[in-house]
Amino acid sequence: MSRWRTHCVIPDVQSRPDVNTDHLRHIGNYIAEKRPDVVVQIGDFSDMVSLNSYALGKAESEGRRYADDIADAKHSMDKLLGQIRKQGRWRPEMHLTLGNHEYRIKREAETNARLIGTISMDDLCYRDAGWRVHDFLRVVKIDGIEYSHYFTSGVMGRPCSSSAALLRARHCSATMGHVQKIDLAIHPNTQQTALFCGIAYTHDEPYLSPQGQATRRGIWMKHEVHSGVYDPMFVSLEFLRKKYS
Repeated sequence: MSRWRTHCVIPDVQSRPDVNTDHLRHIGNYIAEKRPDVVVQIGDFSDMVSLNSYALGKAESEGRRYADDIADAKHSMDKLLGQIRKQGRWRPEMHLTLGNHEYRIKREAETNARLIGTISMDDLCYRDAGWRVHDFLRVVKIDGIEYSHYFTSGVMGRPCSSSAALLRARHCSATMGHVQKIDLAIHPNTQQTALFCGIAYTHDEPYLSPQGQATRRGIWMKHEVHSGVYDPMFVSLEFLRKKYS
């Protein structure tokens, strides 16, 4: 029987040109040392702030450029993968489930027909970096665990509101990002696990209150994954900074 596998999950990074992303090197150093079988980035790696429709006409949108967002995404990805690329023949299975922030590119092109053929999500070069890229809200199942940037609930297609609701909706282990909070539910009989994995960035978001900023930030290691059952371990960005900077 083959050994059980290990998954590493990187939550929303929301990289953009005006925020510090040095912690991505720490994450990459940790992954290179631990060598998990699977790495999942849950989406919203790039913020794509230049296409933020909610910021139009506000001071925060001043000077934002699409080209800068794309360049920043590539630079941040190089930070994350730099040490991983140096590991010889070890190559983890890498999956990236596109988020709503990356989807801003497709929505912009669909809204402004003149942009079709000039901008696309391929500009982010995720595939070139080695990721198996999964479309926004597509579900990928790996070793019995479903992954998507978020899972919908109800006829309006809104994101599930809690890990308990996610467990009820999917009837299996499932992991999603999209929201700042960490939330975990384990079924007492089947041991299937629903996880809101939180965030993997150090900056504060201006649209959140001080209480909303007070969330744990880090990545997840899932040990002994088999048929959707696993042992979850949270690894904080602060721990990674102290040990791997």
